[in-house]
Amino acid sequence: MQIKEDNMKYLFKPRSVAVIGASREPGKVGHAILKNIVEGGYKGKVYPINPNADKILGLNVYKTVSDVPEDIDLAIVVVPAQAVLDVMEECGKKGVKYAVVISAGFKEVGGEGIEREKKLIEIAKKYGIRVVGPNCLGIMDLHTPLNATFALMPRTRGGIAFVSQSGALLSAILDWAPKVGIGFSKIVSLGNKADLNEVDFLAHLGEDPETKVILLYLESIVDGRRFVEIGSTVTRKKPVILLKGGVTEAGAKAALSHTGAMAGGVMALKAALRKAGIIQVTTLSELFDMAIAFNSQPIPMGNRIGVVTNAGGGGVIASDLLVSKGLRLAELSKQTIDYLRSALPPVASIYNPVDVIGDAKADRYRTAIEALLRDQNVDGLLVILTPQAVTEPEETAKVIIQLSREYSSKPLLAIFIGGEKVEKATKMLIENNIPVYEMPERAIVAMLGLTSYREFREYVTKVAEHMEIFDVDKERVLEIIEEARKQGRKVLLEHEAKEVVKSYGISVAPTKLAINEDEAIEIARRFGYPVVLKIASPDITHKSDVGGVIMNLKSDEEVAEAFRTIISNVRRYAPTASVYGIVVQKMVPKGREVIVGATKDTTFGHIIMFGLGGIYTELFKDVSFRLTPLTLYEAREMVAETKAYMLLRGFRGEPPADINSIINVLLRVSKLVTDIPQIAEMDINPLFVYEEGVGAAAVDVKIVVE
Repeated sequence: MQIKEDNMKYLFKPRSVAVIGASREPGKVGHAILKNIVEGGYKGKVYPINPNADKILGLNVYKTVSDVPEDIDLAIVVVPAQAVLDVMEECGKKGVKYAVVISAGFKEVGGEGIEREKKLIEIAKKYGIRVVGPNCLGIMDLHTPLNATFALMPRTRGGIAFVSQSGALLSAILDWAPKVGIGFSKIVSLGNKADLNEVDFLAHLGEDPETKVILLYLESIVDGRRFVEIGSTVTRKKPVILLKGGVTEAGAKAALSHTGAMAGGVMALKAALRKAGIIQVTTLSELFDMAIAFNSQPIPMGNRIGVVTNAGGGGVIASDLLVSKGLRLAELSKQTIDYLRSALPPVASIYNPVDVIGDAKADRYRTAIEALLRDQNVDGLLVILTPQAVTEPEETAKVIIQLSREYSSKPLLAIFIGGEKVEKATKMLIENNIPVYEMPERAIVAMLGLTSYREFREYVTKVAEHMEIFDVDKERVLEIIEEARKQGRKVLLEHEAKEVVKSYGISVAPTKLAINEDEAIEIARRFGYPVVLKIASPDITHKSDVGGVIMNLKSDEEVAEAFRTIISNVRRYAPTASVYGIVVQKMVPKGREVIVGATKDTTFGHIIMFGLGGIYTELFKDVSFRLTPLTLYEAREMVAETKAYMLLRGFRGEPPADINSIINVLLRVSKLVTDIPQIAEMDINPLFVYEEGVGAAAVDVKIVVE
């Protein structure tokens, strides 16, 4: 996919900037922004706008934007909220291309602020102005350089772009970054995202040659589907790491299906990020620990990690953490082991982790590090140093710097544990762009990021395969949904829900609605005994809880009695429920029970669920999720990653189940909810899966429409 987005040339590299609301008073935001632009090294033209001043910071001041004699590419708006709309009109007439609205007092305050923001965007659209904000810190480009914020710009530039929904968080990070050697390419404070949002910046930064890695801190995602689409394109070229705030499970409480109850925002986000190839972290330290590694280190060929340490305990801790995070402790080649045996002291540990012991100086570190970097069984390396009596932190740092350059195809992360004794060495590593961490766990998270990105990049390529094509009856499904809506129902009756999935090629247990005993008997005879009777009510979610299901009926008399019993039970236990009749279903042979479902997330759209079915679904929660539309690769993967997969393959003498039929159902459900976006939730639970080659049948189907 080719990204066709605004290239933002005049936002990050404008020829001219107007600061509307520039102030003479130090301590005012309008003064700080103007000063940051002027003193930050910006080479273009700067026009302060203030009706009550003649000169600010030695620059000629203009009373209005229209008074500026030349074109303006970028306007930084720092006026009271009540004046912003008039300023935007002036900017539009002047032909301003981009506006960064710092001013607060819009959607975030509610009431008239919401209307003010709507009018702001109306004006911007009228004149073709693209807007960052309002209510934001501003933007930076450290390569231009341009600091159009009221925060100080770090001296070190680099390849890390940071897009944040929190301006205050940005300010803190910008203050902290130089200490740990983080070099930024671009900084964006999104603010209210009235116009330009995270997807726009993701698309731009994906094409930006000055950016190696993209960091996102988001509390909301404006267009989930576009976010995934753009993300899956960008992550093929460079890593994207997301720290997502504001994730809750509140929405699951109101769900009517098992899938809806178990999906929630967290699972939808996870499924979306997986499809996009975006790495998710849960803390700020993880975000930047990974970023530091991505900024300077190569992507490893695999997840086999070597460890060199002068502290046995450090090696043990690192090894345990590596394995717990899903990384592998590299198995060193015989050649490497033999070499280490001859080159290191007899008491040294020559197996991974390699312990060069406490009296190791820089030359011994060199021996071990180089041996592991040469080993084809090692994909990446962690080097741990603790300051002991004869340790040489600075000389060891020099060794790491040199060998990292010589063996530049493998990532090398340093872990210097200590304080004052390793301070100088740590600074040397930072200055030479070598990632260095205070504790093993932080370096291991960074290494996990590197290996995960390799896997994600492979994954987004695999899932980009063509979609399966099925013969379906979409019109019949729309008719069923429309009829339910006319009756004021969101929940389809069971026979309707089964007809929906049958219209999409999914086998179902024969089912029909009866409105009296005679109809029930006639249907049962037509299907052939035994049958099951179930209450048909949109108000009853769990039919068995109210005595609404009677199974294994083998005669006309049993059907008639069951019909009366169910009606009586429902009147007693659910007296207010609307009853449309009784569903008669043919009893089908029992198979292994699984669940296939879908639910519609408000941000990302439909996600599909697969897992262990029947009454154990919510108890064991052995489920997997993916974002629609599903590919064959994703459907196979969904089944294989659950514990149920072992049972389906054949366990303790059981014959293998028809896994291909499950995959077929998953793909058809994906097609159904993609074609029919009105479906809010659905479950096929249980789906009976028979022996290999025999197929599967939907025994119970639940569908809720919007």
